[in-house]
Amino acid sequence: MALSIDEQKAVDRFRTEVVEPSMSKLVILDFWAEWCGPCKALTPVLEKVAGEYADKGVVLAKVNVDEEQFIASQFQVRSIPTVYAMFQGQPVADLTNARGESQLKQMLDQLLEKLPLGEGAGDPAAKQQQDVAQFVAMGEQVLADGDAERAAGIFAQVVEMAPDNGAAQAGLVRALVEAGRLDEARLALTAAEQNPALVEDAQLGAAKTALELAANAPDEGELAALREKAEGGAMEDRLAYAEAAFAAGQRDAAADELLAMIEADREWNEGAARAKLLQIFEAVGLEDPWVVATRRRLSRLLFG
Repeated sequence: MALSIDEQKAVDRFRTEVVEPSMSKLVILDFWAEWCGPCKALTPVLEKVAGEYADKGVVLAKVNVDEEQFIASQFQVRSIPTVYAMFQGQPVADLTNARGESQLKQMLDQLLEKLPLGEGAGDPAAKQQQDVAQFVAMGEQVLADGDAERAAGIFAQVVEMAPDNGAAQAGLVRALVEAGRLDEARLALTAAEQNPALVEDAQLGAAKTALELAANAPDEGELAALREKAEGGAMEDRLAYAEAAFAAGQRDAAADELLAMIEADREWNEGAARAKLLQIFEAVGLEDPWVVATRRRLSRLLFG
């Protein structure tokens, strides 16, 4: 996976302290730092609730972001405290916004009603699921960091390990698209679509959208001409430029143009600008930080 020695050690520690316990328990994962005042105020609350819920299968794990920067980056931690609920190697809820002990308990109660705690412990299949989830998360982070080639390599290895995993198959297609290897992305998508286990997989559908949007990427001259034409103000020309900008990898330019179109006339062509922006969100991934930020911009525009 092209990890450094320190990164591999960090992954091993995280596997032992968080992922493995999460195979049979619900792990409250707290990202904190010594200098963080709000973290110190939150710690007693987390410790108290975890202690009270211990007999229900809840444990607390803490990650110091200064000492474990690689792990924090994998979870895209932007501020602290950040608190997740982990189960079977994957985050299942963001607990950061729990306001006090009672709300935290309410959120845990809701999770515990849905999760099969205690099942799969020691199961080799569960161990493989754990590894797959870990490497899928790593691939997503590498892709978000802009290293599409490395991400494609990670996802390709996961697909070999778990061909029925929709997240890995979709990640491979999206990484190949972002790397500009569209022919390989088409082959990967075709192979995934032939897998009966992935019929109607939503993540694969999003990857297909990403491939379709990138299929007609213009060269620099064509994009410049479309940009110049869009400056004339005609909605059709502005939409064509936004589509081309996204296909060329210029997400911000595409989003800025579409948001400006929505602000000017949100009902134009039955809401075509908003529909195109939502299609871009789906292609990039709804959990992607860029999508989250851009969705906020859209919400402010639509709802004030």
